[in-house]
Amino acid sequence: MAKKKSKTSSSKKSRNKSSARRQEKPPQNTALSRPIRWGILATTLAVVTSVTWLLYHDTKPKFNAERAFEDIVRQVEFGPRVPGLEGHRQARLYLVETLRQYADQVGQQQFTYTDRRDSLQTFAAANIIASFNLESEGNKRVMLAAHWDTRPRADQDPDPLNQTLPVPGANDGASGVAVLLEMARLLHSDPPDIGVDIILFDLEDMGDSDYTDSAETKNPFAIGSEYFAQNNAHYRPSYGILLDMVCDKNLRIPKEANSVALAKPIVDKIWQAADRVGASAFIDEQGIAVVDDHIAFLKRGIPVVDLIHTPFPSYWHTVADTPEQCSAGSLQQVGDVLVEVIYSE
Repeated sequence: MAKKKSKTSSSKKSRNKSSARRQEKPPQNTALSRPIRWGILATTLAVVTSVTWLLYHDTKPKFNAERAFEDIVRQVEFGPRVPGLEGHRQARLYLVETLRQYADQVGQQQFTYTDRRDSLQTFAAANIIASFNLESEGNKRVMLAAHWDTRPRADQDPDPLNQTLPVPGANDGASGVAVLLEMARLLHSDPPDIGVDIILFDLEDMGDSDYTDSAETKNPFAIGSEYFAQNNAHYRPSYGILLDMVCDKNLRIPKEANSVALAKPIVDKIWQAADRVGASAFIDEQGIAVVDDHIAFLKRGIPVVDLIHTPFPSYWHTVADTPEQCSAGSLQQVGDVLVEVIYSE
């Protein structure tokens, strides 16, 4: 029994020594740990705030290509948008009415043009101008443009019987307009930090295929944009982006040669944006030089880039230029690039 008592006594002494050792540990320095905890909390809050800020400011609106495709169909349903035809009148009313739902200001620049091949025929035309964010900081403005008219004759059609018929203009006319109508909706719902002007030019496609500067009896292309530039010398946006033929199922947009020559920094800006959003239709190579609505601005020192499918598709200037040639996926790529450019400013 003595041994048992001795073991118990020894065990108690061991536990007492262990307790003593535990008690001998220095207490935590609460005065030191409190600032550390507050520092960690403050750092965490700062990181969360920074991430939230970045996410908020990097969030860009989503382009709805399906809705843009519907706008192509709707325009074609009006019929050929040739001045003097009912389709031209109905489309003009629709475009003005739609843009008025979204823009801060919508105006029409009405003008007439006399056909050089037939001096007895005069066309009533109109450029449509919609402005967004008129009170933007720094007064920086960007122009987005397209032509809304269609070609009066399908002179490239393989069937001679079709060559005097007007072109439906799904790709060549309606596609650029459709992208810009969807952009108008986004500019209204998610105003960017800059001002934007959407301009729809008339009479781009009136030109004669064999036109030269010295041909007095031939009609030039891009009549509406030249009229606009001549009569709005005060309008000088920071830069512009022109859309023409941007819905082909196999969309291919190289760097248009005139744009590279006279607006290369803007070309680079656009192609960098295309790379960021994965728009593979934007080809990193120089294409042909095209006479289009951007020329009126380039020759006046305003950098405007033409986004246009080249080489021209087989149905170009034929009666086969219908919505069946178009793709919402192609519209998505173009829309994504425009959103990336505008909302990165």
